[in-house]
Parts: sequence; C-alpha cells; structure tokens
Amino acid sequence: QVQLEESGGGLVQAGGSLRLSCAASGRTYGTRVLAWFRRAPGKEREFVSGISTIGDSVFGGESWEGRFTISTNTEKTMLYLQMNDLRPEDTAAYYCAATTYHAEDYSYDGLYDYWGQGTQVTVSS
Repeated sequence: QVQLEESGGGLVQAGGSLRLSCAASGRTYGTRVLAWFRRAPGKEREFVSGISTIGDSVFGGESWEGRFTISTNTEKTMLYLQMNDLRPEDTAAYYCAATTYHAEDYSYDGLYDYWGQGTQVTVSS
C-alpha cells in the first residue's frame, strides 16, 4: 500500500503562484510514476503531469504553456507541482496519484493504483 497526502492548496489571485506538495509513504518502491490530476467543478478528472520514479522522465505538461512544473525529491517520497501565472480556469481539486503499472500513456487515470484526498486550489479573477 502507498499513502499519498497533498498539501499547499489555497486561494490565490489570478497571476499568482502556488506550490503543491504530496507526501508518499508506505511501499513507495513499487511505484513507476507519480502524477498530478485535477478535477474542476462539473468536469472530468484531468491529467496535469507525471514523473517517473526511475529517472526523471516527465509526462504531459504541454497543455499548460510552461506554467506548471512537476518535480520530486531524490528519494521520490515527495511530489511537487509548481504552478505559476494561475488563472481562474485552474480552479480545481488537485490530486496526487501513483501507479505501479508500465504504460505508454500515463494520462489515463484508470492506471493509477493510489490516490490522495486532494487539495483545493481556487483562483480568483
């Protein structure tokens, strides 16, 4: 089992920045990719970005115009999402997820075995 706990969400004005964190504990050595997803009110859950726990390959991120950057610590027990130039449309609950599966496409949420409870990001205009 892997436990994931997000933090760092909050209310920010448009153009501001936030850094989300996710603490991973338990049997983290079996994970292949750590990722961020988000779900805005009334919308489907959306892949934000993922990073390999073996090496530092990054998946996704092209949709965010360079505003979001995913990273981890050396031990791969902390996952971060630096979000800059936030916009009202970025308002969503942000979730940390981990998968033990190998895949060609890590944007599919059904691949992920473990999920955090989420942290709310609200961007005011």
